[in-house]
Amino acid sequence: MNEVIKTLTQHRSYRKYENKRVPNEMLHAILDSAQAAPSWINGQHVTVIVVEDPKRKEKLAELCGNQKHINEAPVFLVFCMDFHRTELSANLENSTFGAADQTDLLLVGATDAGIALANAITAAESLGLGTVPIGGIRRNAPEVIEFLQLPKYVVPISGLCIGFPAEDPGVKPRLPKEAYVHNETYHNDQTDALKEYNEVFKKYLQERGSEQANWTNRVANFYKQPYYPSIGPVLQKQGFHAKDLKE
Repeated sequence: MNEVIKTLTQHRSYRKYENKRVPNEMLHAILDSAQAAPSWINGQHVTVIVVEDPKRKEKLAELCGNQKHINEAPVFLVFCMDFHRTELSANLENSTFGAADQTDLLLVGATDAGIALANAITAAESLGLGTVPIGGIRRNAPEVIEFLQLPKYVVPISGLCIGFPAEDPGVKPRLPKEAYVHNETYHNDQTDALKEYNEVFKKYLQERGSEQANWTNRVANFYKQPYYPSIGPVLQKQGFHAKDLKE
């Protein structure tokens, strides 16, 4: 096992940080690593907003559902799918941005943002920093878009807290390999694997003095109803219409 794989397999989410600034050279290395991520057609459909101002982090923490670790982290990154540059490119070439009406464009943008996010996490952890992704950046997306002054065709996908860890939460156990890796075709019957994982997950929580809930119970409750308001109106407001869903 090399150092890269060791870093990847030891990933954990940190929600408490030391009151210590992340050096510029570390931050730049993380951003360079994120930018080096692959993207569809080399379209580079990702923009990262760096937020370090305490007052601005405080506002974003509020918009993300009052997540205090955003305040504690010295750096908060917002990963956006960005097709504003695509529209500018079309204008430069006297062309049109007709693909903005396709659902696939949203999958491309979200995937590219996710890959860049993963690169940033791995880079940060390789430097001894801790991170936690923040999906709550979509909780109040219209307000976040206005606050960050995002133009048409730019949508926030995920935030990322970065800082020096103040405590080690440990590595969360993952699903049994047979539930995650399927050979040749998808395996539908995973009930036994999920029951096995429930016991492992409960033990993990018990060792940390947390509520001993089943993993399946947590997931089922989370998806019982929409967690955030529909992103559809936000996408429409930002120029995405996904007409192919109606075909």
